[in-house]
Amino acid sequence: MARFLLIHGSCHGAWCWRDVLPLLRAAGHTANAIDLPSHGDDPTPVGEVTLERYAQAIVDAITDPVILVGHSMGGYPITRAAEMAPEKIQRLVYLCAYTPWKGFSLAQMRKAAPRQPLLEAMIKSDDQLSITFDPLMIEDKFYHDCPPGTVDYARQHLCAQAIQPNEVPVEITQNSAGKPRSYIVCNHDHAIPPEFQREMAARFAPQDVREMDISHSPFFADPDALAKNLIEISEMT
Repeated sequence: MARFLLIHGSCHGAWCWRDVLPLLRAAGHTANAIDLPSHGDDPTPVGEVTLERYAQAIVDAITDPVILVGHSMGGYPITRAAEMAPEKIQRLVYLCAYTPWKGFSLAQMRKAAPRQPLLEAMIKSDDQLSITFDPLMIEDKFYHDCPPGTVDYARQHLCAQAIQPNEVPVEITQNSAGKPRSYIVCNHDHAIPPEFQREMAARFAPQDVREMDISHSPFFADPDALAKNLIEISEMT
């Protein structure tokens, strides 16, 4: 049976995997999720957050080797975690996530996309250390195909996103690039353009790329289908 560690994206926390974790566990797998620093219940001040601290939190959470799943922004810290401790990771799974290119920060990756759908929803803090998303836009950007109640639940939990982790490139070596890697493209994504997801996924082996006709939040929109995809990916490892 597989061991999964699920890593959230910008402004989210372990809470976003609420519906997926029990499905993976019911299938006999070990599945956990963590709050990255300053997210969820983690008390780290947003001004102290770095990409390195994100990655270290992931490494510290792993006891036995895992399939490491990163959603959206989470693609960067899972890659950095693999660079730091490759022996702890069996496979990297990028769920509609930014997959680091050599020399590119996440912010540069976003600007390299053919469209910038999230830009209009971003609100920068007065101290310039973090961003939040316009609460009136989050349904369209993240949850437009999710069940009733999802938006209200998310609004109660979304937090500020530190800018620093998005401004730092990840050095890519065989520690991460040599790992088995999978990409799940979300075809109805209003946050990261699906065509850009396919461009990132083009660097993966064809058999390691999957597609879901779903929004940026498959963990809420169709947790059963997402869990099924993750289990099938685990069987390739």
